[in-house]
Amino acid sequence: MDRDEVDRALARLEAEHEAIETSLLALQDHSGRRLLEGAELTGVTQERWTVADRSITLLWNYFDHYTAALTAAREVRARRRWPNHDDLAELTEILRGRGVTVAGAAERQIPSSLTGPVKLSEHFSLAELVARMNELYAHALDMVVAADAVWSALPARIDLLSAELRRTRSLAHSVGVRPGEHPAGDDLESITHELTALRAQVVSDPLEFWRPAPGSSAPGGGRPDTGRYDRAARALEDVRRETEAVLAVRQDSEERLMRLRDMLSRADRTLSEARTARGEVLAKIAASEVPAVSGPPTALQERLSTAAEYRRHAWWNRLSPLLEALERDAEDELLRARESLGAVTAPLAVRAELRGRLDAYKAKVARHGLAEDPLLIERYDAARRMLWSAPCDLRVAEQAVLRYQRAASDVLAPRGPAPAGHASRPTEDERGER
Repeated sequence: MDRDEVDRALARLEAEHEAIETSLLALQDHSGRRLLEGAELTGVTQERWTVADRSITLLWNYFDHYTAALTAAREVRARRRWPNHDDLAELTEILRGRGVTVAGAAERQIPSSLTGPVKLSEHFSLAELVARMNELYAHALDMVVAADAVWSALPARIDLLSAELRRTRSLAHSVGVRPGEHPAGDDLESITHELTALRAQVVSDPLEFWRPAPGSSAPGGGRPDTGRYDRAARALEDVRRETEAVLAVRQDSEERLMRLRDMLSRADRTLSEARTARGEVLAKIAASEVPAVSGPPTALQERLSTAAEYRRHAWWNRLSPLLEALERDAEDELLRARESLGAVTAPLAVRAELRGRLDAYKAKVARHGLAEDPLLIERYDAARRMLWSAPCDLRVAEQAVLRYQRAASDVLAPRGPAPAGHASRPTEDERGER
């Protein structure tokens, strides 16, 4: 190397020396490294920190040898402004040769993937020594950054979730949601145990919760695994919603019970009306299928009494599901009662419709001045006797109304004989009749 090459090499190595020293000092002061030194580690983190801690010690040993070699080169270069041949030869050996000897005993506990085969001593050039330091530094920094990232992300979030858990548990206990008495109370106990175990494991073995980014070679490339935390958070949210639902029951249970009593009372009255109507139908309508009417909703009344008892004893956790089921069943019961009343009174509705149709045609005939027609009078009287007599045979009465309707249509719109091959067009009344 000539003088200019030596000066350029020294300048580059001094810049590298400053950068390496800055990086090592930053690693030494890194919060993650300080936490790792003071923590009681377990599992994967304990194994990797044992390796990383020895790697950091070895890094400083390499750096000391690097510093010594660089200092020696500076001293040789400082002898003369214009170095002679011997100076240049010595500088070339220091700067490019493999004259840095590092004892290998310190490497015995470092994996061979980082340092190569274990040797009593190794010889490096300054460039090789820098490459070795870069490799060890990257692995140590990756481990420190990963642990620090997990510690920064998870324990604080777990603590916040634990605080929310305590608030939810206090509210849950106030409304009777306790372990052994309500499923949500059992869930609270399970979440409590999970968060306690999760925090202890995160603190002692953070790397168990680290997921490296696929294909990333940068130190600290990856993300904390929050899967267990997320599941606990979702479970707590479910318990919170259940607790709020029970609390809402405590606040509006009296109003809901009153609505239920009113609904069951209406269903009972409707069924009573249906039973009365059924007797009337059986007496007034002949040859008609009349469905039976069930009794009052006594089972629902008993469950309603149980709900009132739960409210008196402030058993909100039991009252909540019972009220929801009662509201569904009471609505079904009221609908069934109304359907039963409609089915029972259907024959009376048919009779009323036939009466209305008969009177409507009579009024129509009267408007045309044909009320005294003997055939119409005869057929009207026959239909009226059937519809206003008891019991009324609806099928026979309907045929009588149809006969009167056809006779009225014929009188109102008489038709002449139709041409051969042509059917007469039905009148408006006949179309309505059909």
